[in-house]
Amino acid sequence: MPTSPSPASRSSQDSRAPRGARTGNPGSRGSRPPRRRGPKSPRAVATSAPAPSLFDQVGVTAVDPAPFDQLGLPNRLVHALASNNMVEAFPIQAATIPDALAGRDVLGRGQTGSGKTLAFGLPMLAKLQDGRTRPQHPRGLVLVPTRELATQVTDSLKPLAKALNLYVREVVGGVSFTRQVDTLRRGVDIVVATPGRLSDHIRQGTCKLSDVTMTALDEADQMADMGFLPQVRELLDFVPSEGHRLLFSATLDGDVDKLVREYMTDPVVHSLAPPAASVDTMDHHQFLVTGEEKHDVLTRIAAREGRTIMFVRTKHHADRLTKKLRSAGVRAGALHGGKAQNARTRILDEFRSGATEALVATNVAARGIHVDDVSLVVHVEPPADAKDYLHRAGRTARAGAAGTVVTLVTHDQQRAFRSMTTKAGVSPTVTKIGPRDEELVRLTGAREPSGVALAEPKRGEAPRGRTTARPRREEQRTSRGERRPDWRPDRTNGGRGGRNGGGFVSRKSRAAQGR
Repeated sequence: MPTSPSPASRSSQDSRAPRGARTGNPGSRGSRPPRRRGPKSPRAVATSAPAPSLFDQVGVTAVDPAPFDQLGLPNRLVHALASNNMVEAFPIQAATIPDALAGRDVLGRGQTGSGKTLAFGLPMLAKLQDGRTRPQHPRGLVLVPTRELATQVTDSLKPLAKALNLYVREVVGGVSFTRQVDTLRRGVDIVVATPGRLSDHIRQGTCKLSDVTMTALDEADQMADMGFLPQVRELLDFVPSEGHRLLFSATLDGDVDKLVREYMTDPVVHSLAPPAASVDTMDHHQFLVTGEEKHDVLTRIAAREGRTIMFVRTKHHADRLTKKLRSAGVRAGALHGGKAQNARTRILDEFRSGATEALVATNVAARGIHVDDVSLVVHVEPPADAKDYLHRAGRTARAGAAGTVVTLVTHDQQRAFRSMTTKAGVSPTVTKIGPRDEELVRLTGAREPSGVALAEPKRGEAPRGRTTARPRREEQRTSRGERRPDWRPDRTNGGRGGRNGGGFVSRKSRAAQGR
């Protein structure tokens, strides 16, 4: 069994590189720090049944809300919270913040929208308020599964960090690597990162984790579902063994349970909701529809007043449904992992501002994305499992607000949907619905769309994987303004121009030159 690194070896951790990093010899494999395995929680005697998780052992904890000024937070941080109209902590925050401030490892589970971001963010800010951050050496680390969640966590912590003269920045894929390198060189106190992009910086030597004293893992179960845990393990191996760790997860099964037992030392467990819990202020409905009427029902729901999120399974379905809704006059936008990061950010901003009222999304928006006043969530297709259902539904009825969740179910999907909702602990109201039914209007506020097709939104962003947009043929003209329909880059002279001097040579010119 690997042993914990000695203080001498920890002090040289900056010189280590993760597996696959480049060293002095090209192609050689860098050394990997020994994995830290903290004291394991006592296990039951091995039997045929799986050992219960720590959440199951503790059960549900009842905690009342409490004022922030009674949780041991610094006064400057309490004042910054008050200036943002945050005076009373939610139960998950009241339960975990005192233990985190006391230096204990914390394992937490709460309902979606319960305030987990500040539950780990506030103790991290309080712990790091004293001290100095070296270039490329953050002192706090937050790992999240998606870019959108990283942006949301960063936006939540930035105004509070400013009150303590701390800097919080996100490190995610889909944006300029060079700019992130420049930011890290200037010194960042807390890095909010996705595992893939942070691993890239570790391999390039542009970020080092030897100074990290506090690490938080948010939505750990989703990182497991997305296959990120091997990268998470490698990153945790670079964090000093005496580091303080916080982990928040909706479930604690499989690989997440192993992660807890290997990297957390005697964690304090706070479970404020069972895994199948649903929010009390959330209404669940099952709409029985026919395949022929399903699109008409969706279009009328999307045309309602108020913010609506519609979940689909694939990015192609998201784009196709969005195009159909816009052709019917519905202000809709598609959000999925196939879009460039700047496009995803723009679409979310339009949805938050109200420029777009219907967001058609894949599971990229199912976790951690908080948009105020989302009053309706629609499952265009029943989710694959109970966990997906609960997290999609959690985009509405957040922080005590009311919301409605609707799932469109055809006749052949009823049995599978009934089994899934049973596992989720949800009993939806079943209603047979048609596009002209008054019950559809009463339950969702559906209305007839305008029927005036909307133009496709401007796309100034380059498609994913392409750094610059390819010019359209009608924009390829000569300096005199004449149309040049047959153009081709001149590969001679370094591509700096041929006989016609414009950097492009027509096919006729090539023929004349004997090319």
